[in-house]
Amino acid sequence: MSKTAIVTGASSGIGLAIAKALLERGYNVVATSRNASRTSELQGKPNVAFIDGDVGNAATAERAVAAAKSRFGGLQLLVNNAGNFIAKPFVDYTADDYAQLLSTNLAGFFHMTQHALRVMAPAKAGHIVNIGTSLATQPVTGVPSALPILIKGGIEAATRSLAIEYAPLGIRVNTLAAGFIDTPMHAPETHGFLEALSPSKRMGTTQDMADAVLYLDGASIVSGEILHLDGGANAGK
Repeated sequence: MSKTAIVTGASSGIGLAIAKALLERGYNVVATSRNASRTSELQGKPNVAFIDGDVGNAATAERAVAAAKSRFGGLQLLVNNAGNFIAKPFVDYTADDYAQLLSTNLAGFFHMTQHALRVMAPAKAGHIVNIGTSLATQPVTGVPSALPILIKGGIEAATRSLAIEYAPLGIRVNTLAAGFIDTPMHAPETHGFLEALSPSKRMGTTQDMADAVLYLDGASIVSGEILHLDGGANAGK
């Protein structure tokens, strides 16, 4: 029986790469984003369901989980990928920045995870993977980002708490703490600066992230883990 996954923020970047990798491995995928149904690279596949909506809205999570159940019979994997990253000096953050980060990065995690767990718990099986950032534990000079780190760091703590809470029910929870990944979020002219921040002197790729999700989903004993994908930046300087 094929596994079914929900991937948030699946229309571009890391989320799209993860959705495509899961499909190639035979998973059913519920792809969510504001414009998921317009994602040409996922069109025409029988094992994809699209849910258009704001991840910060509880109704989007409810519809995504309902689609996993009605279309594919259940839910085995949730990838909380959707997120915004706003880097600026702390005193320059606006009320709009704060509201945007809370909605997408925190409310999105809360609603999706809660609805997913309500399906996974009775089945006594499931896996949740959160996409985080290595900056949560290893901030760097030149990338002031205390506000998004506040949220991502909290999700790392929640990862450990949820892993323990749900282990008796056979549910695993992990976080991928990404370094700087080559996506449209980073303008090409910034790549040299970002590469220099990594001991490996390179940015990660969206395929690196997808490979890590596949690894974690197959590693049935791994839970409560914060897996860094940052070329060693988390080790310090």
